[in-house]
Amino acid sequence: MPAAFLGHGNPVNAIEDNRYTRAWRAFGQAVPRPRAVLVVSAHWFVHATAVTAMPRPRTIHDFFGFPRALYDVRYDAPGLPSLYEEVADLVHPTWVGADLDSWGFDHGAWSVLRHVVPDADVPVVQLSVNALEPAEHHLRLGAALAPLREDGVLVIGSGNVVHNLRAVSRAMPDTGYDWAQRFDEAVREVVLERPTEVAALDGHPDAGLAVPTPDHFLPLLYVAGMAGATGTTAELLVDGFADGSLSMASYTVGLTPLPDDDGAAGPRP
Repeated sequence: MPAAFLGHGNPVNAIEDNRYTRAWRAFGQAVPRPRAVLVVSAHWFVHATAVTAMPRPRTIHDFFGFPRALYDVRYDAPGLPSLYEEVADLVHPTWVGADLDSWGFDHGAWSVLRHVVPDADVPVVQLSVNALEPAEHHLRLGAALAPLREDGVLVIGSGNVVHNLRAVSRAMPDTGYDWAQRFDEAVREVVLERPTEVAALDGHPDAGLAVPTPDHFLPLLYVAGMAGATGTTAELLVDGFADGSLSMASYTVGLTPLPDDDGAAGPRP
């Protein structure tokens, strides 16, 4: 089963048709039907490692100031409480909490899942990003979770390689600042060739601007860890920038890319 890191960007992507959402949709159509999806979302960034373990997770609208249509979205996929035990066993001795009622599907999850699994007919579980742990810890967890891919679980990291909301510029809808592009290119080189070294990119000269907080970058490390654990490298699914300081780069592991008509890389079955 492939894995993917999807740069989710603006929440409005959940209800738009653009080159990024088309790439996510193509990815979802190319992968075998999973028995479950495990999502590591930037928006569940808490002081613990936890897994949603409720049978019917709620849809969380964790943003404000967006069109009404976005707040009307419901992603009603079932949960899979039994996946909690599988995750906990794989990452032991790291402690994992079973979240029975506090979380659900945040927009980092459902904004991409609406395109990857549009019918919401596959069970979905979220794994939190532990804010107390260093980058290497998240890389190791990703490696530990690699066996899930062989057991029919589609693992998706959802965040952004470059994510600086203070630097957002509506005058730059489709391009990035020089510093953002430099960091994005550095990440691409490492992810495509040496994924286990991605955690060291916090020392890049542009990391302070590109990753002012780690929440959106850390989900990439789970997918990079899986690539390293299986002796593979990632492939570019789609790239680009939004509003100067948001990288939309997305990567897959275990799926060969195929260029499409507008320059995005689409998956090859």
